[in-house]
Amino acid sequence: MSTVDLEAKIPNNVGLRDNKRLMMALEKWQPKFLDWWKTVGPSDFNQHDIYLRTAVGVGQGGWAHFDYVKMPDYRWGIFLADGPADRKIHFGDQIGEQAWHDVPGEFRNRLRRLIVTQGDTEPASVEQQRLLGHCCPSLYDLRSLFQVNVEEGRHLWAMVYLLQTHFGADGRDEAEAMLERHSGDQDNPRILQAFNYPVTNWLDFFCFTAFMDRDGKYQLASLAESSFDPLARTTQFMLAEEAYHLQTGENGVGRIVKRTGELMAQGKDPRKEGAIPLDIIQRYVNFWFTGSMDLFGGEDSTNAAESFANGLKGRYRESDGIYKDPKALNANYTLEVPTGEGKLEKQDIPLRRAMNAVLLDAYIADCKRIVERWNRDLEKLGVSTRIALPDRKFHRYQGVYAGFKFNPAGEMIDEATWTHNHTKWLPTQADRDYVNSCMVKVTTPGKFANYIAPPQQGVNDKPVEFEYVKFH
Repeated sequence: MSTVDLEAKIPNNVGLRDNKRLMMALEKWQPKFLDWWKTVGPSDFNQHDIYLRTAVGVGQGGWAHFDYVKMPDYRWGIFLADGPADRKIHFGDQIGEQAWHDVPGEFRNRLRRLIVTQGDTEPASVEQQRLLGHCCPSLYDLRSLFQVNVEEGRHLWAMVYLLQTHFGADGRDEAEAMLERHSGDQDNPRILQAFNYPVTNWLDFFCFTAFMDRDGKYQLASLAESSFDPLARTTQFMLAEEAYHLQTGENGVGRIVKRTGELMAQGKDPRKEGAIPLDIIQRYVNFWFTGSMDLFGGEDSTNAAESFANGLKGRYRESDGIYKDPKALNANYTLEVPTGEGKLEKQDIPLRRAMNAVLLDAYIADCKRIVERWNRDLEKLGVSTRIALPDRKFHRYQGVYAGFKFNPAGEMIDEATWTHNHTKWLPTQADRDYVNSCMVKVTTPGKFANYIAPPQQGVNDKPVEFEYVKFH
């Protein structure tokens, strides 16, 4: 197991002390990162003591330490998962060859773009969520928000380490640029459009972490298969931290659904109780789920085919040996594609070109699981309404369905039908205004806003009523 240097200015298990040039470059970037955090991060809460976990190792158990810390003092570090020195390429055209420890020249630009695009999402989400602390439903949830935020900051460090280590001056420039772009900035926005959306309330936040961060899980998982070993090992450890972000979203939406269901089971009108009606929750689910699907890119993609063939990105769980053909040369993928006549027809495309669609399939199956969990709570409460995922063709701006109109059931419709009905399917300004009106700030330990049910258990074996944030 690799040794973690926790005494270094930048905690790491990559031997920074032995690479003075790299250490100096990262220590030069560090104050710029802290300035970014204090300017566009959750800056109004920097003086409070937050009960946070900090990575102190990369083993299966006991890798995190919990304690109170002020967020600017958080020990952001660089951690790569342990792996065999003789790791082999296990998919694509170079299967069986030695994994790369340096960037092959012919893949330099493509790998850099993959790392920059992934890295750009990490600070973007912190910027999107920076004001949510002012309307937190509980101390438990406030602490969860800040845990997600500091770990997204660490994931930015993970990508910056790769850029500074393996891409020279270009990598240093890209690291600077990731602090210069800002979510929603008209002149210099974040790279992916979904990371420029405003996140103004906690239903947004929980949907974001349930759906957007789940997209992140599948993107990271595909990069964790990469033949570029430093990228694979970096993203493997990021996935260990990312699991909490997904849990925060899944449980958060579930707790909002459950609280609304409890009020309905009591014969109460959620609106009169400051809770969020299920039809509004459904529209938020539709919005964030479909926006997340767009992040996978086109279902028929030559770029995806090349990334797979060259060993840059694998399928989900590629290394588990669940796919019969690790070269993906002998199969097709069937897509439903819109025609110019307002119809859908099935087309077979080479499997390699469908790698984005294959990853999206795994993502949708995962999302269906969490929605079924929310619906089980409604069923137990005797509430007949159910939350449903819209069809993958609905409300898409990327891929084969972009530019066409579909209803949530996946049926193609004309522009007039969309115009007449889309306010039933996606959040309206009135919906957003109402949800924002429910955002009552609650900071008494163990107390919760009336729109959300308490969690089943606290963090790190602490009780739900623990003082997760100490105000000063």
